[in-house]
Amino acid sequence: MYLRFGAIKIAFHFYQVQVTLTYKMDFRLKLGFGGASALMACSLLLHFGVASDGDRVVHAAAEMNPKLSLLPGMPPVLDANNLYLADRAGLLSPVVKNFPPRVYVPNSKSDSVDVIDPATYKIIGHFSLPKDPKHPKRPLEPQHVVPSWDLKKLWVAQDLGDQLTLIDPATAKEGETIHVDDPYNMYYTPDGKYAIVMAERERRIDFRDAQSMKVVNKVPVACEGVNHADFSIDGRFMIATCEFSSELIKVDVAEQKVLAHLKLTPKGMPQDCRISPDGRVFYVANMEADGVHLIDGDAFKQIGFVKTGKGAHGLYFSRDSKQLFVTNRGEGSVSLIDVGTRKVISEWTIPGGGSPDMGGVSADGKSLWLSGRYNSEVYVLDTFNGNLKARIRVGEGPHGLCVYPQPGRYSLGHTGNIR
Repeated sequence: MYLRFGAIKIAFHFYQVQVTLTYKMDFRLKLGFGGASALMACSLLLHFGVASDGDRVVHAAAEMNPKLSLLPGMPPVLDANNLYLADRAGLLSPVVKNFPPRVYVPNSKSDSVDVIDPATYKIIGHFSLPKDPKHPKRPLEPQHVVPSWDLKKLWVAQDLGDQLTLIDPATAKEGETIHVDDPYNMYYTPDGKYAIVMAERERRIDFRDAQSMKVVNKVPVACEGVNHADFSIDGRFMIATCEFSSELIKVDVAEQKVLAHLKLTPKGMPQDCRISPDGRVFYVANMEADGVHLIDGDAFKQIGFVKTGKGAHGLYFSRDSKQLFVTNRGEGSVSLIDVGTRKVISEWTIPGGGSPDMGGVSADGKSLWLSGRYNSEVYVLDTFNGNLKARIRVGEGPHGLCVYPQPGRYSLGHTGNIR
């Protein structure tokens, strides 16, 4: 079925209906529903709009789960069993489809950014980040390269420099630099209204207008080292890690306030945080405990712990949402967790060792790109068998690199938490 114009509401009353979604001027939709004992009815509401570049945008909302009350203004959940349905290999949004594929590497100790062509594994661009003329020797420490909610911009977050530097992903060139207090990391609310700056040093999370970057609300967190986070399936709350006090906080997104604290067992240094494809559990890497905590976000309690490797740090889902890659920075390896069983099924060791930290999966799903934090290099691993495809020398202290563009409809920040 081809759909071209207007707002259409279609009710299906069949045992099984198939609908396919592609990102084109005309849309062919495919959605599978099945039942075991009775006919199943559902309605699919399609909303068409026109983006600033003239491309047609489609939002499909399947009214299948009346219990799922979304944060007002956030895009619909396409599949409650797989939050990352739109992140499948090759599903590039019209917004990013013409951006050149690049890997952006922030070098935290060199105060610079290297730009890599993933087709050749060569550095094809480099720029030093601007320093305050009054304090030219003050370090900036670029930590993460963060895609904006609308996918149109990349921001280099520099916490010691108290600034964000823009990168235009259409040209891979440096843009303006703006003052922002202590941006160690940055996220976006699911409705796209606010950027959330993880002001680790200031013990705050700052809600800023996503367009102007002006401060809207500074929220004290009463924990040490707040730096990584992810959002619930309905966008109503965020869970963030506090690295230096071995705990998590739960934040009400709409009310912009901390709801609760949760101490972790075993204790340690919680790092990256990602929600499972089915939205039922949050995975939290613990660098000191050498594994991953399993957190029931709704109840806000720990329900398990998975031992991985020394220095568990970054978390990345495969493009088919079946596996979770866990970087073990302290031993130079990557553990694979089966999402269905929540158990480690394999471990890949980087030949010659290394310090895999942060990164992302390529748009085609075939490569896992990771920064080598203490080795001034970037690793490229084959996501099928873990073979090392490339080892690329970069600046000193590479940290939260961003593979871009990536599949998906909108960005929640970090190095590419996209849904």
